[in-house]
Amino acid sequence: MEDLAGRFILLWGWPRRGAAFLAGAGASLALPPLDFPAAFFLAFPVLVWLLDGQPDTGGPFARFLPAFSAGWWFGFGYFLASAWWIGIPFRITTESIWAVLLATVAVPALLALFYGAATLVARSLWSDGVGRIAALAFGFGLAEWLRSFVPIGSAWNVVGYAAMPVPVLMQLTELIGIAGVSALAVFVSSVPALLGTRTQVTAGFALACILVAIQAGYGYYRLAGTPAPSDVVNVRIVQPASGAQADFDELFRAYLDLSTAPPSENGRPTALLIWPELAIPFVLADRPDLLSTLAALAGSQRTLITGALRKDDEGHFYNSVVAITGKGIIDASDKVRLPPAIDGSFLNFGTSQDSALPPGKGFRPGAARRPLSLAEGMTLLPLIGTEVASPGIAESVHQSVDIIVNPALQPATAAGAKQHLRQAQLRALEAGLPIVVAFPDGFSAAIDARGRILAGLANNVRGYLDVSLPLTKSNVLWNRSIVPAGLVFCGVFGLFALLIMVRSRICVRRN
Repeated sequence: MEDLAGRFILLWGWPRRGAAFLAGAGASLALPPLDFPAAFFLAFPVLVWLLDGQPDTGGPFARFLPAFSAGWWFGFGYFLASAWWIGIPFRITTESIWAVLLATVAVPALLALFYGAATLVARSLWSDGVGRIAALAFGFGLAEWLRSFVPIGSAWNVVGYAAMPVPVLMQLTELIGIAGVSALAVFVSSVPALLGTRTQVTAGFALACILVAIQAGYGYYRLAGTPAPSDVVNVRIVQPASGAQADFDELFRAYLDLSTAPPSENGRPTALLIWPELAIPFVLADRPDLLSTLAALAGSQRTLITGALRKDDEGHFYNSVVAITGKGIIDASDKVRLPPAIDGSFLNFGTSQDSALPPGKGFRPGAARRPLSLAEGMTLLPLIGTEVASPGIAESVHQSVDIIVNPALQPATAAGAKQHLRQAQLRALEAGLPIVVAFPDGFSAAIDARGRILAGLANNVRGYLDVSLPLTKSNVLWNRSIVPAGLVFCGVFGLFALLIMVRSRICVRRN
């Protein structure tokens, strides 16, 4: 192990950058769809050794650029390998292959800036032994916290998601947020680097085992103490799986047929019908024929929740979710956080070619996120599409909300859909509320308040999912005060690294 560490420590120039890139790409194997967390235990020690090889002499440029470079190349490999499909939707709006390649490369390159900053912060607190492992954990935790505040989609594939492929390991997010869990994951995954330098190995592994035991123990405690549901609502999620090229008439018939099919075995009549984002690519106020059909579908016993367009008096379009009963539209809510496109506008990447949205026309963000109030006294919080990828977005949840609904467009690949689903699990856990995810082609799912998938539909499968969703009132600590709590947890690693760095420097001066 010492020989291997020495080889990485001595790398310089393009071999060093290449090693960082490959380590980041390897780390992406821990994310959905592979869910191979062991990849972190190979990737992060390499990053530690690369940072070990940075010189501590010279001016600020010579000292700090290599630290930033190692993190940036690591992040570029990580995001390029895990979200390579992100440029595919641009193929819908442009015929230029160069625009697709630009999107595919530019987004990972921009996101990698956060990891470059993470290693820069870590290297400023660098020391021997376990102190540098804590410094790296602090840097990544801080970077992931900052990512939650930047434009939508920038928080995609947080490193903490890779540490939580099973619900028992997710539960600690309730206390320390995804930034804190990310710092924990980086610390534990980086500890094997101590074997390469033979410094404080026992202390590092002991601390890592204690932290993992706390994480797993708290998870078992939370899952064992799941409160009995106060009520149950019967939900049907409709997944037409007709493909992106299907015209609206074909899709609409599929939606109607699946929505009117009899309940599945042992199923009960549904109170809520959930259709995906922009399932109706029209302004319903301009299409009374469609609205009448949808109202008749809902009837007096259930409510249809579907994505649709909304247009204001000034001609601006909004990506919306509407609640429809036999009386018509009873409530609506707009998408607030929109993914930026190459040209700076918010383009539509998912509506049918028959859409009322003019070609090249962009969506406007909604003024504020608001729950949907249903006739039955139930309240739903809509997170539309990629809004579910924003950590902490559920902090605005009011205690009266019963369910989170996430109608979404189909990601470009099955890997993207599974990554989306993982993030929905964390939003449910953060809010302490069940969440329903509806994709047009898969993987639609119902998730309980502890982040567990109750039932789901496979990819490219036409069908519907009847679920009796248990309702529990949110009792988690996740609110506006949890962001400082997550930072405090990350700050513990930073303070630990700082103390060890100061102590080591004092010892050097004395000698």
